[in-house]
Amino acid sequence: MIKVTVWNENRHEQKNPVVKEIYPKGIHGAIQEFLEKAGHDVNTATLDEAQHGLTEEVLNNTDVLVWWGHLAHDEVEDEIVNKVYQRVLDGMGLLVLHSGHFSKIFKKLMGTSCDLKWREADEKERIWIVNPSHPIANGLGEYIELEKEEMYGEHFDIPAPDDLVFVSWFEGGEVFRSGAAYNRGKGKVFYFRPGHETYPTYYNEDVQKVITNAVSFLAPSGSEAPKYGNAKPLEAISSQVKI
Repeated sequence: MIKVTVWNENRHEQKNPVVKEIYPKGIHGAIQEFLEKAGHDVNTATLDEAQHGLTEEVLNNTDVLVWWGHLAHDEVEDEIVNKVYQRVLDGMGLLVLHSGHFSKIFKKLMGTSCDLKWREADEKERIWIVNPSHPIANGLGEYIELEKEEMYGEHFDIPAPDDLVFVSWFEGGEVFRSGAAYNRGKGKVFYFRPGHETYPTYYNEDVQKVITNAVSFLAPSGSEAPKYGNAKPLEAISSQVKI
């Protein structure tokens, strides 16, 4: 059983009645429900909780952290960002969703601006699976089609992914690298694009499958932590042997 914490800014749900109607339990609540059905141990945390709900105890008991944010990236305290960053390097998985591309933690892990083009025009998104052998693509067809979504377009200012799993096409003509996986320290990071708050995207079964697969993929491997610093030789070094 993978221990998952779903973090959500939870501001749109308080301010926008459309979002409240679509996600009455919050985006975090909707994600929690289908991940629990998949057999995971899932808790949630939100921005306005003490330490944003991400205390050391919570982070130390999290295998995979799911992150959704939009309106209040700047309100996330740097101290919490640094703790999440270190946990990723130590092996915790991080799944960044939709507008989380502009979160402090994603930008810190990527080392770039993570900027992009965007447009809200109720347009179709077709998410093509370009790496069908990847574990995150398990159980999917050739593509996922969403009737209405916000457009994100290239150039997406991210490093070249270690694995590119999805590429989106939009009705207006743009394309976008919408499923990108990275290794950071002992941890893994996956960015998944869809999930604008005014669309019921997280109720789509294929989107749920991607997120569920991603949680399994991102979970810590259990391998031994690498050792750094000055190291004694494993074998005798000939130049140091006295004759």
